[in-house]
Amino acid sequence: MSGKKRSSQKGLARTLSKLGICSRTRAAELIHSGAVRVNGQTVLDPEMRVDPARAEITINDAPARAPARVYIALNKPRGLVTTRADEKGRATVYACLADADLPWVSPVGRLDQASEGLLLFSNDSAWNAAVTDPATHVNKIYHVQIGLLPTPEFLARLHQGAVVDGELLQVRAAHELRRGGRNAWLEITLDEGKNRHLRRLLKACGCEVLRLIRIGIGPLRLGDLPKGAWRHLAPEEVRLLSSGRAPAG
Repeated sequence: MSGKKRSSQKGLARTLSKLGICSRTRAAELIHSGAVRVNGQTVLDPEMRVDPARAEITINDAPARAPARVYIALNKPRGLVTTRADEKGRATVYACLADADLPWVSPVGRLDQASEGLLLFSNDSAWNAAVTDPATHVNKIYHVQIGLLPTPEFLARLHQGAVVDGELLQVRAAHELRRGGRNAWLEITLDEGKNRHLRRLLKACGCEVLRLIRIGIGPLRLGDLPKGAWRHLAPEEVRLLSSGRAPAG
């Protein structure tokens, strides 16, 4: 029984984050400030172990209850970083949510500063983990403008992949959408998401990335969501994203 009890305990800051109340960093700030009590006692240690099912936790004397679960999709503009606060003072994706009446939500995965398109947010940590778990192989689809005219050999090389910094980077699928005089648009599908995966792979293949837009995650598509705008996901979209299945029809 003692082993089971220990396994149910988590650090206090992590517990507040898992409840979807705030980020772990913000939880630690609240704890250090003396705003958090456990079973009536003020706790100043964010790592103090608590059992969420048994402990009575309050923040500023109000019960620490999990807010309603929120799942949203954002069309991320280029130039924003995917973080709550940036140490370099750069604008973040939360600027797009500043006027929204939302509880605390965290990004589900990332898009780098120069990339655009579909970015998910939620305060459901278990759902976030299911969507981003590498074992689920949730497809991510990108439209990428490149600074060359692709040949069949070039596309074959993307499928074959390249080793970059000790990692094998490759794509699940890639095909040409359209081309101009000196550049072209590709549709590329990944079933894994290593750091700056596409940019690193394309650079290794001698290719400049001009624009990179994520247009799909699993069964979800960006559609006509305006740049910088967001919307709530439908319950069926939430369910299908965590399972990785495409909608019927």
